[in-house]
Amino acid sequence: MPAKPLNIRPVRDIATQPNLLIVAQAGRLEYEALILAASLRHSSPGWKGKLIVAEPRPEGAWLGHETLISEPVRGALQHLDAEIRPFTAQHFGAAYPYGNKIEALSVLPEEEPFLFLDSDTLITGSLDRLEFDFDRPSASMRREGTWPVPPLYGPGYGAIWKSLYDRFGLDFDSSLDLSQPDEHWERYLYFNAGWFFGADPAEFGRRFLEWALAVRAEPGDELACQSLDPWLDQVVLPLVIHSLGGGRPDEALAGLDGATTCHYRKLPLLYATQPDEVLDVLEQAVAPNKIKKCLREWEPARKLIYQGKGRSKVRPMFDRDALPAREQPIRNQLRKKGWWLV
Repeated sequence: MPAKPLNIRPVRDIATQPNLLIVAQAGRLEYEALILAASLRHSSPGWKGKLIVAEPRPEGAWLGHETLISEPVRGALQHLDAEIRPFTAQHFGAAYPYGNKIEALSVLPEEEPFLFLDSDTLITGSLDRLEFDFDRPSASMRREGTWPVPPLYGPGYGAIWKSLYDRFGLDFDSSLDLSQPDEHWERYLYFNAGWFFGADPAEFGRRFLEWALAVRAEPGDELACQSLDPWLDQVVLPLVIHSLGGGRPDEALAGLDGATTCHYRKLPLLYATQPDEVLDVLEQAVAPNKIKKCLREWEPARKLIYQGKGRSKVRPMFDRDALPAREQPIRNQLRKKGWWLV
């Protein structure tokens, strides 16, 4: 299935502020979305791009599930100038919630640049000062070597990734980071899907959806031993980005996963691992009464933020100058002590 040639308007103004897309639905995601929106207005008052919240309807692949954002949170998001746009998930939904980010691209206007952020992201700096080159899409490098996990007798990293590039008619060699040794996971293009951007959400979303469905339906021999849940989106994302002329982010985007955004994953992890300055941003951004009234309904925010337990109980459990290299031991310690509030 070779990549189809692009037929989109070139976007070359790196100063353009893209449409900012997040996904939210009933439960944890709506509260995380409210934190993101509040931190955007607090930390980046110069942001002029649209903030679009994609909300899956309780139908299609989400049939039988409560997905609609609660009225108080909906009102608070709209108060923060967020535009809520519904969509119907046809292919992933409850069976694979990570697929929301693939199908949600359909709510965006065609041929307008976009930046997708996971809802569990805190805006900590001036997002409007980042320089996006939309002709060269990219995504987050804040990842661990989670996929693939090559079996003892092969195939290895190279053979597994090459099978995917070959399948979709892409040049494999040009995707490699030759500064990394052969069969080291970082040699191969691999992103965290916590943020990604592109020039045209219609074309990006079409490839993302088609290729994700194809890989899920027929993984192929090289992927026979590989798990695609929850990794499917992160397996296909590098292929889409590479096919559109993109690759690893450059220094102009260092603020993402840096001084401008913090992908904290879960609120207890934020308190366990992040510097004091990040906590200050969080607590200041969600201090207004309209936001506090909503977030106090969510146990993690009520206990960790507003009751101060994040600072008094969670924070002293960890030495932030000597954190484990991987996240799992931190999660395990939080669970053991009863602070894995999600």
